[in-house]
Amino acid sequence: MDLVTGTTPPAPAAPPGGPHAPPAPDDPASLTVVPARHPARWAAAVAVIVLVAQFAHGLATNPVWEWGVFRDYVLSETIVQAVWVTLQLTAYATVLGFVLGTVLAFMRLSRSPVLQTVAWTYVWIFRSIPMIVQLVFWFNLSALYEELGIGIPFGPVFWSVDSSSLIGTIGAAVIGLTLHQAAYAAETVRGGVISVDHGQQEAAAALGIPRLRQIRRIVLPQAMRAILPTAGNEIIGLLKGTSVVYVMAIGELFYQVQVVYGRNGRVIPLLLVATAWYVVLTSLLSAAQYYVERHFARGTDRTPPPTPLQRARHFVSGLRTEAARSAPPLKHPGDSR
Repeated sequence: MDLVTGTTPPAPAAPPGGPHAPPAPDDPASLTVVPARHPARWAAAVAVIVLVAQFAHGLATNPVWEWGVFRDYVLSETIVQAVWVTLQLTAYATVLGFVLGTVLAFMRLSRSPVLQTVAWTYVWIFRSIPMIVQLVFWFNLSALYEELGIGIPFGPVFWSVDSSSLIGTIGAAVIGLTLHQAAYAAETVRGGVISVDHGQQEAAAALGIPRLRQIRRIVLPQAMRAILPTAGNEIIGLLKGTSVVYVMAIGELFYQVQVVYGRNGRVIPLLLVATAWYVVLTSLLSAAQYYVERHFARGTDRTPPPTPLQRARHFVSGLRTEAARSAPPLKHPGDSR
């Protein structure tokens, strides 16, 4: 009598006619695999390629673009200095705006009705007023307050200074951009904080971790994953939004381009210069955003996909390996026989 021992499954039954017999007609393995046809997809791709090629051809051959004028001005001293002013305005407004926005966000999340009301009112007002109106308002601050001072509220003033000498044109632009950016940054930070599970804070409080350390070590590292995409968009929007300060006659990129083409009448190539610089700066900010997001994503993804630079290195390394394999072996001088 045969006994079955262990948990080894029984061997599959051999097909009728032996293992080398042709498959049955109704066997799925006998069906011929035919790739699906997508004629509409191919037609759409061809149409898009034709349109892109036509645009590129017009960009290269249309004399109105005046690429010679573009080459003369794209790296000129005037334009480079204007780009530096644009970067300074963006950096100041970004840092100060997100610092103030973070304070406003935690004011809205506090349990104090006074702080909540003040933060909500700030966000409501500064998101309701267009940026250009705020900039013109701060530019004319000296007409509203001739002097600014420090003293006791509703009492004597110990020290004062002329507001027009304290807040110059650049200062007014930075204040306007910062206050405008802080309103949006507050909502961005608040959205990131409330996206973190509240149970983690309760667990940290049960372990006796101080409130400030909970925010710094538990809440913010997780909230950054939700904050960064929106914050990146805000910073890129702010970079382009600095062009609005042309109303204050500040020599940023768009204002200087206007000045130059107002003198020589070459409007299109000078606008192309400004466009090229904005594209370059936006690309750099996008690359920085990618790597910062990748850094804060390590908490959830221990093995993130390779970066474009790592892929390029891997591709070059693969090419070198293939070239080394296909190269004929070197002959030693003693192997001539």
